[in-house]
Amino acid sequence: MSKIEKFWLHGCELESGRMAMNERKTIDLEQGWEFMQKGITKLKNILEGLPEPQFSSEDYMMLYTTIYNMCTQKPPHDYSQQLYDKYRESFEEYITSTVLPSLREKHDEFMLRELVKRWTNHKIMVRWLSRFFHYLDRYFIARRSLPPLNEVGLACFRDLVYQELKPKVRSAVISLIDQEREGEQIDRALLKNVLDIFVEIGMGQMDHYENDFEADMLKDTAAYYSRKASNWILEDSCPDYMLKAEECLKREKDRVSNYLHSSSEPKLLEKVQHELLSVYATQLLEKEHSGCHALLRDDKVDDLSRMFRLFSKIPRGLDPVSQIFKQHVTAEGTALVKQAEDAASNKKAEKKDVVGLQEQVFVRKVIELHDKYIAYVNECFQNHTLFHKALKEAFEIFCNKGVAGSSSAELLATFCDNILKKGGSEKLSDEAIEETLEKAKFSNKGPSNCRKKLARRLLFDKSANDDHERCILTKLKQQCGGQFTSKMDGMVTDLTLAKDNQVGFEEYLRNNPQANPGIDLTVTVLTTGFWPSYKTFDLNLPPEMVKCVELFREFYQTKTKHRKLTWMYSLGTCNIIGKFDPKTIELIVTTYQASALLLFNTSDRLSYSEIMTQLNLTDDDVVRLLHSLSCAKYKILNKEPNTKTISPTDYFEFNDKFTDKMRRIKIPLPPVDEKKKVIEDVDKDRRYAIDASIVRIMKSRKVLGHQQLVMECVEQLGRMFKPDFKAIKKRIEDLITRDYLERDKDNPNLFRYLA
Repeated sequence: MSKIEKFWLHGCELESGRMAMNERKTIDLEQGWEFMQKGITKLKNILEGLPEPQFSSEDYMMLYTTIYNMCTQKPPHDYSQQLYDKYRESFEEYITSTVLPSLREKHDEFMLRELVKRWTNHKIMVRWLSRFFHYLDRYFIARRSLPPLNEVGLACFRDLVYQELKPKVRSAVISLIDQEREGEQIDRALLKNVLDIFVEIGMGQMDHYENDFEADMLKDTAAYYSRKASNWILEDSCPDYMLKAEECLKREKDRVSNYLHSSSEPKLLEKVQHELLSVYATQLLEKEHSGCHALLRDDKVDDLSRMFRLFSKIPRGLDPVSQIFKQHVTAEGTALVKQAEDAASNKKAEKKDVVGLQEQVFVRKVIELHDKYIAYVNECFQNHTLFHKALKEAFEIFCNKGVAGSSSAELLATFCDNILKKGGSEKLSDEAIEETLEKAKFSNKGPSNCRKKLARRLLFDKSANDDHERCILTKLKQQCGGQFTSKMDGMVTDLTLAKDNQVGFEEYLRNNPQANPGIDLTVTVLTTGFWPSYKTFDLNLPPEMVKCVELFREFYQTKTKHRKLTWMYSLGTCNIIGKFDPKTIELIVTTYQASALLLFNTSDRLSYSEIMTQLNLTDDDVVRLLHSLSCAKYKILNKEPNTKTISPTDYFEFNDKFTDKMRRIKIPLPPVDEKKKVIEDVDKDRRYAIDASIVRIMKSRKVLGHQQLVMECVEQLGRMFKPDFKAIKKRIEDLITRDYLERDKDNPNLFRYLA
């Protein structure tokens, strides 16, 4: 209400107050209503555009005052109820005589324009009549709890005009929307005004808009896009279809912003998405030459991004997309495995290092494949967890396949080892090494492989850079958890402590000159639990070495008396001087080889059995070390008979004629096929991990069913490896026999934790 309107009302009340003080004359109903009807007729004429002067302040004041006087007269002349009824009748009469006939004679868009005009006029009429009858609102209606004047006026239009015309209006609006969908130009402002009537007629509620218009509009939308989709799916390629679908969704959102109510947007888009995408999802994704497989094959990143945007909007729409992505990556990875297998089989006759190079190439290609598709996940698929999971599972599938007799975890560990060790074939900058190690961590699921490679680098001083070692351990810890890397962390710590021990030992020798064995001895003390298990034999050391061992044991007991030293001679190396007739050569050999060679300082000729007895080694170890000394590249010993294989009937002599162009040579032992042992170690590690997981779960839960225990165990261990259900069941049985768990007497599928 404007300031001048407030002034008029105030003036009216003042006037009425003066009239009351002067004992005003009683106004009867007919006389008063006749005066009011003149004002109402004038208002109608103005609304109809007939020549009529505007209301003056005096006109307005007199109309208001008349109502005021007729409502404040003493009974039986208080006409509040009669005026309230006549207020409503004024609207009904105007609508029946003028509004409805003008609407009934028009159709389609013309009818809509007339409706908008009539609704606008009606709201003006309600506003003005409500001012004339304002006193009723303030007192009579408030006391009787009746519908206010504004509501009564709008209800008249709703009951007489809206209820009759809503089917025609709805049909006309939906027809215009369909015309626009077909590319025709329509009057959007008109539709906005018409649809505002559906909203406003609800007087604060959305029931009329939703039930009388929206429901039918949504049905028509579904039918329209169903017809379109049935044609497009046959005619268009997947990318073309998706372009159309995305454009349709954009236009429907545009319609909401221009004339539909905002509450319609999610419902409208859901209908469009259902008809265009949900109904034809399988058919669209599996189109032979343009579906999801083809888009991945042809690297159509824009189309894949569009596919993600569209299918992310429908319920479980991304599930089939991620499955196709997983299948595609699995197929590409499997092809790499087959390619590597074929290359390896073609190289079997060639040198081992050539085959090893092929395996390194395979790992490189696997890393490149992961690079490519992790970029798809991050960019095309917006870093969605479903696609991260699909990529991980795809790599697990083909990485579990063997290549040239090696598991992928083993190859990956070898690849990282090649980068990290001194003299590796990978000559990279520090930044490139960091980046490559980051990429190479994605499928490293073999703890024993990693530990064995790390152990060899640390024990034999093959590690190129301690920072890189710590870097790869950090990355593995982030991916697989601290449980995975705790032993390897311990290995690195052990080496640091071992250096301190060695410094202490050298200080001990300097302080005790009489104890000096005359041989340079370096001992690396390791903690048993951190390192891979190695074969231990009670090797009969030569006297020179025995003195060294005893000396170090005495030193170590000065530091601690609570630890037992177990000597791993299989890991030791020795530098010995070979005095041959042509020249003296320094030989770098293992402790086993050194022990065997030193036997020939006291004997010129020894049999296989004598060597075996004196060294106290197994047949396998004796065969390996004798083969390395008499049948391989460097023939330090002469063998009778002179064959390429070692047998228990052979005899050996020192070859004093041996020579070489080098002054210093390394004589390696033949490699041991450790794959079987690696598999056993992996299984052993996993058994321990499963046991620990089961005990942790049961300790916290106390009582748990079999199925739930298995599922929680799988979830806990998922970051390290995917445990087999049978393996878990076997470990549960083992823990029962070891009194960690017990079965419930009444329910054999229920377990209890035994503290």
